[in-house]
Formats: sequence, C-alpha cells, structure tokens
Amino acid sequence: MQIRKATCDEMLRLWGYPDFQTAPPTARFFYENIASGNAVFWTLDISGELIGELYAFLKIEEDGDFADGSTTAYLCAFRVKENYRGFGHGTRLMAAALEDLKTRGFLRATIGVSDARNEALYRRMGFSVRVKDCYFDPCARDRNMRPESDAEGYLLLSKNL
Repeated sequence: MQIRKATCDEMLRLWGYPDFQTAPPTARFFYENIASGNAVFWTLDISGELIGELYAFLKIEEDGDFADGSTTAYLCAFRVKENYRGFGHGTRLMAAALEDLKTRGFLRATIGVSDARNEALYRRMGFSVRVKDCYFDPCARDRNMRPESDAEGYLLLSKNL
C-alpha cells in the first residue's frame, strides 16, 4: 500500500476528463487549487490500483470556517473503493493527510458530513466538534464558478491536529 501526493492532471484522469478544457466547473476548481498549491491531493494505491483519494483545501475564500489558510484546512472528496472498505485503508489515508497538514502548521481540520454512517466514521476519527450546519458546498462549483447551494444541508465537523 502506498499513500502519496498526486497531481492535478492525475485528478482529471481519475475523474474521467481528458483535459482541463473539457472538465466541468467543479473539476476545474479542484485542478486550479491543486496547481496553485491551495489544495493537496492524496491517493491510496494498492498493487498499482488507485483505491482511495482525499483532498484538503487550505483556504476557502467564501467561508473561513471551512479553511482559513493558516490554522484550519478543509477535507473533502474522501473516497475509498467499496470492496476495500472496512480494512483500515481509509483510516491510514486520513491519518497521513492529517499528519501532513499538521507539519504544514495547521491546527485544525474540518470535514462535511451529510449521512449518519459517515458521521459515525468521522467522529471515530476524532472529528468531534460541531462547527455549524451548512447549506452550500464550497468545492462544488456552478458554471459561474460559485459554490453550489445544498438545500438538504450537512454538518461541518472539526478535529484538532
């Protein structure tokens, strides 16, 4: 198993877009932030197969409660392929990302959660502080590159590093 930082071009390939120009707004937002250094993209590979991904945005312009660029970073798009879940792979990926953020000087990490199963997982990982209820997704972008609203809403949790 290998956990490593990946590039914006690898993110596009993983998401199924041949290049930046054909990617939709959300993929372009991730790409631009990885390329500029405002986002970090980690992958989890087993025997050459990509089985997991996790992103951290260091600053979210629209709302510093998510990520303020100095003390708090926002984790999102945390995924592990279904047949690899339950073996601790995601926990190792999350631990590596959190350690990297800590070495960068961040004191907290936040993560959004909308369902009870994921909330229980994140709370087990130490995301125990309820920051607020949210009704927009800072990383999902509309065609004008503004955050998309989320009428259902979700919870923003945080963890001290």
